[in-house]
Amino acid sequence: MEFKSVVKKRGSVRKYDLSKTVSVEVVNRVLEAARLAPSACNLQPWHFIVIRDAKKKEAMKEVYAREWFYTAPVVIVGCVDTSVSWKRPADKFDAALVDLAIAFEHLVLAAADESLGTCWVCNFNNETARHILKVPENIQIAAMTPLGYPAEETQARPRKTLKEIIHEDTW
Repeated sequence: MEFKSVVKKRGSVRKYDLSKTVSVEVVNRVLEAARLAPSACNLQPWHFIVIRDAKKKEAMKEVYAREWFYTAPVVIVGCVDTSVSWKRPADKFDAALVDLAIAFEHLVLAAADESLGTCWVCNFNNETARHILKVPENIQIAAMTPLGYPAEETQARPRKTLKEIIHEDTW
């Protein structure tokens, strides 16, 4: 698919076709896109937890209590290791979350290219997720997305115009 089409096709999916599974090969192609994402100083501080197990998804309802989220055949959890991420010397800004966001966006665009739906979620109980997924203390859980074939076409959401977001030379 052409890049512009993929960008336009991607949308937040909250209803998945329960009759369709997502093959390991397709999941790996989506994760490969995330793996190839750029990161500050190429440190690649990200890790991804792929959840397919029904019992594990059931336990994760304590983390994010939206039933639709767990109807997808796969849930991907994006994490970063801040002990290896790049920090800006001037003010110690940590690029870890930016790096993960870039990789996660590669992931959701690759999913759209595979005709899969996703819904980027950051509103979850981090400590409960850490416990259920056995995430080490030095790793930060940053985002989650269900991954599956949409049950219906996604609807385009209103977007700001370029005029509303672009500033020439100064603010």
